[in-house]
Amino acid sequence: MFAPSQADVRRFFCAAHAKTRAGEPLEALETLAGQWIAEHPEYHADLADVDAALVREYTGEAGQTNPFLHLSMHLSISEQCSIDQPRGIRQAVELLAARRGSLHDAHHEAMECLGQMLWESQRSGRPPDGQAYIDAVQRRATKD
Repeated sequence: MFAPSQADVRRFFCAAHAKTRAGEPLEALETLAGQWIAEHPEYHADLADVDAALVREYTGEAGQTNPFLHLSMHLSISEQCSIDQPRGIRQAVELLAARRGSLHDAHHEAMECLGQMLWESQRSGRPPDGQAYIDAVQRRATKD
């Protein structure tokens, strides 16, 4: 299993952003990252300076989101949907996107469900509950 460090993740997103801006060729994952980065212009300044990105702390104070965590969750959900793992996540996210009229908005809602599942797993010491995650996304997709 690939387990990148915090620095590796930050370098990856900064490099994908730089290569996209320069019009350089991208690997498949960099292309996907670049698409999500384009959806978040508020993160461009954070991604433009790799040295600053490597040392910056994101505490969540003042409502500031960690752009690297946020973009990583977009990539995770994209990958989950592409391979339908956990089984049923693709359909749940597609239904949510149809209901919200936006894949981006659907991802943000799925992120809340994913974050909740991971938090509960860490708190309980049990493995992540993929079915609970899918159920939470489906509930959001079917509620008015």
